[in-house]
Amino acid sequence: MCGIAGILLKRDGVTVDTGRALIDMLDGCQHRGPDSTGFALYGDQNKGQLKLRFYIGTDNEAGDAIERLKAVFAEHGAEVVEDERIGGAYRVVVRFDGDLQKFSYAVEHAAKTMSIGESLEIVKDIGGAHDVDDVYDVHVFKGTHGLGHVRLATESDVEPEASHPFWATGFSDVAIVHNGQITNYWKMRRRLERRGFEFATDNDSELLAVYLADKMSQGIELKEALKTSIDDMDGTFSFLVSTKDEIGYAKDRLAAKPMIMFENDDLIAIASEEVSLNRLFPGQALDTREPPPGSYNTWSRST
Repeated sequence: MCGIAGILLKRDGVTVDTGRALIDMLDGCQHRGPDSTGFALYGDQNKGQLKLRFYIGTDNEAGDAIERLKAVFAEHGAEVVEDERIGGAYRVVVRFDGDLQKFSYAVEHAAKTMSIGESLEIVKDIGGAHDVDDVYDVHVFKGTHGLGHVRLATESDVEPEASHPFWATGFSDVAIVHNGQITNYWKMRRRLERRGFEFATDNDSELLAVYLADKMSQGIELKEALKTSIDDMDGTFSFLVSTKDEIGYAKDRLAAKPMIMFENDDLIAIASEEVSLNRLFPGQALDTREPPPGSYNTWSRST
């Protein structure tokens, strides 16, 4: 049992801080996943620059990981614009215009990569939403959209790198949060590996992210990729996916994993439980709805 949440502000001028909103939503469903909490946050972007997040820990080996990363940056022509250590994470902004997939795999071999993107930054660690916020100041984030996840560890250790969200390894700005299990995980993974894709974990959520990112890299719209995922993936699942422009969801045809949503002229918010949505509008009666089995959809910001 895990909890997922997502929010997208449809236009500029909406007075909702996405970092604070996601903290509140996840705090509402923290009972679904007390082990770890994570956020995929989409903010400002600068042309030609990438934001990278790594988990390097807090022990003596953290400095060695940074040196390995800097060597990879130099090898691939990535110029460091700024960098900082926050908790057990290392955040770097680089100027880069080379082969992103090759660069992504190279840095993954040097340190545990949490995300790469023009606007995406993934923040995740053990503990609850407020614990993670205390270290990483998620509440100050005021971006356009984001995802959140609370995790109950069932198949792997309670470690920051095993937490959600997951990014699509090798692709920029694609993240996913997932409640459920993909039972044909290895079959689908091997198909992608035969085409040269690499995976950083054995988590089925990473598979979903790479699967969708691969579809989009072929010119397929996210909404169509979500449609095909329902046929291609076996198991029980409800998941949210985000790119730098969109947010979307898909549910399997059994609909065993809960999902509820609220939409108005300003925003779309989706979560595992209604209590998470109520945290956004305390004291108000919300007109919420549950997506039907086997459904999918996407939303994007107004231009």
